[in-house]
Amino acid sequence: MSRKLVIAHIGNGKSTNRYHLPFILNRPEKFIVKAIYQRTLRPTGWDKIPGVDYTDNLEKILNDKEIDVVIVNTPSAAHYSAAKKVLEAGKNCIVEKPFSTSVEDAADLFKTAKNNGVMVQCYQNRRFDSDFLTAQKVIESGKLGKIFEICMHYDYYRAEIPEGEKTFNRANAFLYTHACHTVDQVISYFGKPQKVISDVRQLLGAGRMNDYFDLDFFYDGFKVSVKSSYFRAKIRPSFEVYGTRGTFIKAEQDKQEADLKKFYLPAGHADFGIDKPENYGTIIYYDDAGNYHEEKVKSEVGDYARFFDALYNTIINGAPQLVTEEQTMLQMKILADAGKDLA
Repeated sequence: MSRKLVIAHIGNGKSTNRYHLPFILNRPEKFIVKAIYQRTLRPTGWDKIPGVDYTDNLEKILNDKEIDVVIVNTPSAAHYSAAKKVLEAGKNCIVEKPFSTSVEDAADLFKTAKNNGVMVQCYQNRRFDSDFLTAQKVIESGKLGKIFEICMHYDYYRAEIPEGEKTFNRANAFLYTHACHTVDQVISYFGKPQKVISDVRQLLGAGRMNDYFDLDFFYDGFKVSVKSSYFRAKIRPSFEVYGTRGTFIKAEQDKQEADLKKFYLPAGHADFGIDKPENYGTIIYYDDAGNYHEEKVKSEVGDYARFFDALYNTIINGAPQLVTEEQTMLQMKILADAGKDLA
């Protein structure tokens, strides 16, 4: 290991403190967090990290030659403008999801990165969700035969959010803020679809928040459906995989987010984010002899820190980016096409 990667953050809210820092700080042999920019320095409810420079001077970060990577964790609408400044300053940049709110802005960020000899990448940590990794394991086992349908759900019952939003704002559309997780999972594992059919709604009426999406990705011989809503009092299974020989159902989502919300952090907790047996999915299938099987499938271990391990290998060791420009631009095009009638 030649050296540590020096990181700064733009934004000091939930995203930085809940979804990034617990994993970066748990890799002290690879990373140093040098600075965190906050537009107005004030208490945020998050504990300050000893040794980190909290600043309201963005230029101080952009002009610091020691900083290798700046991570943009602003509200979605400001992702493009903040990332643009970072790239023009000649620094590598990680941008939280959604990468931007338009195809044009996304393309411009990649162009700016190339022009300045640096890297820009979207933070797609959900590639390392336990339920997603477990579904992959089951698919690759061959026990389900030929796969013909996969359903992925990312549900909530948070009616107060769309009910409290009286106007439409594309940057806050459910399609952009939540489909960006599951659409990337589909693209990263299955590749570019032959076509996408979308049903994106504003359940409370025109001019209100987008609070529902249903996207169908068609591949050669199978379909992947990604569905989500704020109005699911009983959530649907996280993953359903259907094949000619059987079915796999994973009812519950990855536990990392739930643990983070309880401040049960990866540092010092070997069981962080790990499913208990009662959380395991179930596979039902017929074997080659026609015998029926119904079994629990031990969940794979999810670990968002794997994104940062990949980032380290890219910047320090020259490895290819985990999340490619092609994947990000494909996602942006899919989201733009699905949401074109929202207003």
